[in-house]
Amino acid sequence: MAITVNVLVPAKIAEDSQTTQYTSTNVTTIIDKMTATNFSGGVVTISVNLVTFSGSAGTSNLIVKTKALQPAETYTFPEIVGQYLSPGDFISTVASAASSINIRVSGRKVTQ
Repeated sequence: MAITVNVLVPAKIAEDSQTTQYTSTNVTTIIDKMTATNFSGGVVTISVNLVTFSGSAGTSNLIVKTKALQPAETYTFPEIVGQYLSPGDFISTVASAASSINIRVSGRKVTQ
């Protein structure tokens, strides 16, 4: 078994439509850190889904729903830290406004 520490989602702007940010391909992934920073001048929300293989983002896999971020606020998602993704599972997000929130995710990839 090999474990490697990786940036799963390099720093990027979260889209305002449901978007797959990371897929656990041929590995089991443990999420160690997820951050979101609102760099806009207004309150913006973000939602996070952890979706199982061959599924789609929806209420059954919604882990964080419309977390409101104040201007200049950074949130570290304790609800996501420690979660794991089996091969084929993925992280999906949606922000309430485009060009407002930066996200980044890091974790460990476990291979057999």
